[in-house]
Amino acid sequence: MFTADADLVCWKCGASLAAIALPLRRLEVCKACDAELHVCRLCEFYDTGVAKSCREPVAEEVKDKVQANFCDYLRPRPGAFQPVGDAAQKSRSQLEALFGQPPAPAGVADPQGAARAGLEELFGGNGPRK
Repeated sequence: MFTADADLVCWKCGASLAAIALPLRRLEVCKACDAELHVCRLCEFYDTGVAKSCREPVAEEVKDKVQANFCDYLRPRPGAFQPVGDAAQKSRSQLEALFGQPPAPAGVADPQGAARAGLEELFGGNGPRK
């Protein structure tokens, strides 16, 4: 019986799966968050950048990527957990690099006010005409 690598973590909460035996049983769940583990989101073939979000060419399509499935090609991948904040921070960093200035923090600036100020600066700042 094999055990998971120390860096194999739950796709949903990031808890270690070192105590889980491989291959994963279809109804295996994370002990920390109770998420099903035999899912596409934990698989090394999962890739949202390709058709059907799967790089395995002969696997049947699985519609729900977070529900346990019967796919025989599942290979658990280390680092499957992606915190939500990481994606937002990465996007902000890319925007800053592209435009040369940091975007306003979420929830701080008034987007309509900033847009209005930009338009007023561009068109003379006389405000709305009646």
